[in-house]
Amino acid sequence: MTETTHQTDPYTWLEDIHSPEALDWVRERNSATEAWLHTPAFEALEASLLEALDAEDRIPGVVKRGEFYYNFWRDAENPKGLWRRTSWDSYLRDDPDWEILLDVDALAAAEGTDWMYAGVTMLRPAPGQEYRRALVKLSPDGGDAVRIREYDVVDRAFVAPAVGGFDVPVAKSSLSWAGPDAIYLATDFGPDADGQPTVTKSSYARTVRRLERGVDPADAPEVFSVCADHVMAVVSRDSTPGFERSFAFDMIDFHHSRAHVEVDGEWRLIDVPTDVDVDVHRQWVLFSPRTDWDAAGTLVPAGSLAVAELDAYLAGEHAVRVVFTPDERTSLQSYAFTRDYLVLTVLRDVVSAVLVASPAGDWELTELDAGGSLETVAVGVVDDEDEHAGNDLWFTRTGFTTPSTLMRGTLGVGDGAPALSGLTAVKRAVERFEADGLSVEQHFATSDDGTAVPYFQVGPADLALDGANPTLMNGYGGFQISLTPSYSAAVGRAWLTRRNDDGRTGVYVVANIRGGGEYGPRWHQAALKANRHRAYEDFAAIARDLVSRGVTSPEHLAASGGSNGGLLMGNMMTGYPELFGAISCGVPLLDMRRYTQLSAGHSWIAEYGDPDVPEEWDFVRTFSPLHRLDEMDAEAVFPASLIWTATSDDRVGPVQARKMYAKMSDRGAANVWYHEDLEGGHAGATDNRQTARKQATSYEFLWRHVAG
Repeated sequence: MTETTHQTDPYTWLEDIHSPEALDWVRERNSATEAWLHTPAFEALEASLLEALDAEDRIPGVVKRGEFYYNFWRDAENPKGLWRRTSWDSYLRDDPDWEILLDVDALAAAEGTDWMYAGVTMLRPAPGQEYRRALVKLSPDGGDAVRIREYDVVDRAFVAPAVGGFDVPVAKSSLSWAGPDAIYLATDFGPDADGQPTVTKSSYARTVRRLERGVDPADAPEVFSVCADHVMAVVSRDSTPGFERSFAFDMIDFHHSRAHVEVDGEWRLIDVPTDVDVDVHRQWVLFSPRTDWDAAGTLVPAGSLAVAELDAYLAGEHAVRVVFTPDERTSLQSYAFTRDYLVLTVLRDVVSAVLVASPAGDWELTELDAGGSLETVAVGVVDDEDEHAGNDLWFTRTGFTTPSTLMRGTLGVGDGAPALSGLTAVKRAVERFEADGLSVEQHFATSDDGTAVPYFQVGPADLALDGANPTLMNGYGGFQISLTPSYSAAVGRAWLTRRNDDGRTGVYVVANIRGGGEYGPRWHQAALKANRHRAYEDFAAIARDLVSRGVTSPEHLAASGGSNGGLLMGNMMTGYPELFGAISCGVPLLDMRRYTQLSAGHSWIAEYGDPDVPEEWDFVRTFSPLHRLDEMDAEAVFPASLIWTATSDDRVGPVQARKMYAKMSDRGAANVWYHEDLEGGHAGATDNRQTARKQATSYEFLWRHVAG
């Protein structure tokens, strides 16, 4: 058994991402992949996916600020997008009257830069005034690094630095308004006074400064910093009237942090274990622990939600009220406050439920009728400060075969408990594929250690259980992220309604493997670090279950995943190649010996382990696909594999995908293909056309190999 080290790695030259030699290598492989893949069938699929992405009758999601509802929109005529707004009465119409605030296509053309909209942060105005100033994030290539520029919504123009406008150069930055004339800015300020970097080893900001208008960032005072081994420093300002205050967060790693609140000009630590997530809303401080926590004699179980009054907690009164406690089947996914209520979204065996509590009612929970079976319900607060709509909620219901419906309702008191009234459908998405005859089922597979692992199966209701159905599995299994039912025009058009030569349509499977958040922290932690193999065993168990049930067979079974899901796919290729006919491995982690030194990889040590610590490398190596290749038999047969990434991905980066493909090719692996978009960031796309091509590339590759 040999170990590939950085010194002996023959593929190190591919780590020079933008070198002419490396980019020539990329273009050569792109050309080969496109020449093989881009047939009339591919072009038809790409056009179909683009049609769905550009459709004018999609639901325009909105955010309420003041009297207006804001939206960002892309379509065929505006591929880079429009930031726009409308009134409520207008939004209710089928064809709202949108007021264009920023045309990103026009901006890119005028400035000669392929700007991609990456979000906006608006300044809360003084009472009685309208929202006017915003900080707009623009990426030049789709990566995480952005330029941040101040924009005047009324004048429809950027505020020039010459007149005090904020303009932060491209970097991995975060920021918050600190007041009408200042921002808290976390960015790469260059070396500090001691010559040390102002970014962490994870490539994010290590220091935060309070930047006043007209002041050079180099002269702005530092207000908070963290050590270089931590992930990042963040400072934010809560401008809620009557509760104005600043918070500072030391993001130690992905699963540990420290929260501080500014009191009398000093940062006061909110004293909890570092694996307890902390949030503040008005007078309340909320806690959600990742492991069981004894809070002044009260047990707060992992995955639960507890609450206390912030001022009392800071004064040393650490008694808390546990609002929600999970069980073996249930996990907390999100929560939000209306003016008078706390609203929780939970999963029960990966199906949504909505709970409501009232501080005035001693935080007792009441379940709302979320409706739907094997569907997902997302809940959002419309505007908790609105005088008339402070208890209004958005409900978005979606399922694998059910297009999304956006509804709005109002929380109030009914029969002594919180109740929902006036729930009305505001927008309904149009069907993008024919779902008649399709069935959604949930099954459980038994993993190697006996754990029951759920998965969703979507396919014909009259599915022939003869093992010949082209089946696509999708999985992630990391960072406590849950995969839930959702409507996808791409899945519907590219897989569920596509027919092979035998007239069969595809079957689509979503795997809820450990490492995810479907059952809360325990489900996530079951596959951390040395236990990472459980995520891969779970995925393999579902694959075997599909075969044993007669849904499919290895030659007809495909799998796909991106990012951490790309690492999952790498481990399927190298650990379970006999289970699959084809694999699509996107923007992946694959070199787990070097991942901490590439792009933002250092920030994920808490998830995977530190390969520079010998005893941790002992287990990290066991799920490093690049190194698992060395342990495979020379005659091993790989499934047909597509490894794809993006040059501008500054989160995972293209290096690991490049090296994996090169090593597989050099060892003679047949039917392995590579594609790298030259822009698009970690998402792999900057506009709808690029998204359609990326999706078509993956789906067409898989279909061609398993549908025959």
